[in-house]
Amino acid sequence: MHNMNDTMKRQVIVFSAPSGSGKSTIVHHLLEKYPRLEFSISAASRAPRGDEKNGVDYWFLTAERFRELIEEDAFVEYQEVYPGSFYGTLKSEVERITSKGHIVLFDIDVKGGVNIKRIFGDRALALFVKAPSVEELRRRLEGRGTDSPEAIERRLAKAEEELTYERYFDRTLVNDDLQKAFAEAESIVDEILCE
Repeated sequence: MHNMNDTMKRQVIVFSAPSGSGKSTIVHHLLEKYPRLEFSISAASRAPRGDEKNGVDYWFLTAERFRELIEEDAFVEYQEVYPGSFYGTLKSEVERITSKGHIVLFDIDVKGGVNIKRIFGDRALALFVKAPSVEELRRRLEGRGTDSPEAIERRLAKAEEELTYERYFDRTLVNDDLQKAFAEAESIVDEILCE
């Protein structure tokens, strides 16, 4: 079934996952391995935390500047996570990467991933990364030792909700064994690079 859009190459790969699924580890691995993949730096209406750097981790903006950019239609998608706290994808960021013939790699929350897929359609491949089970997710979150029991319960409740979005993604990557997940992610990227 060939149609006019056959020449339409995929320009975007989206990785989304419930927290604790290991998606960022997979994304970092791919970025190191494939020079043609480039990370889309999100904009955030907050100050840097810890050793975060502007233009590396996020584009840090004031809420006021973020609102101005929304008015100017500068975002591919954005979300007001809670009042006055915005995250989004700048059109200029996508253009910066695709103009070099590179593929945009998104590491984004589940709702953001669904938005990106909706906007880019067939130009995007949206991957949903998940732990083999909610029990395994609990084990990982407890193993990190960074969250209080209440925070873990909150994250698990959120993960259960986020798992209902899986059906909106093109493919699911079950991160049971990291090396296997790396290999599976690589074969997906190889496919896209060969298009």
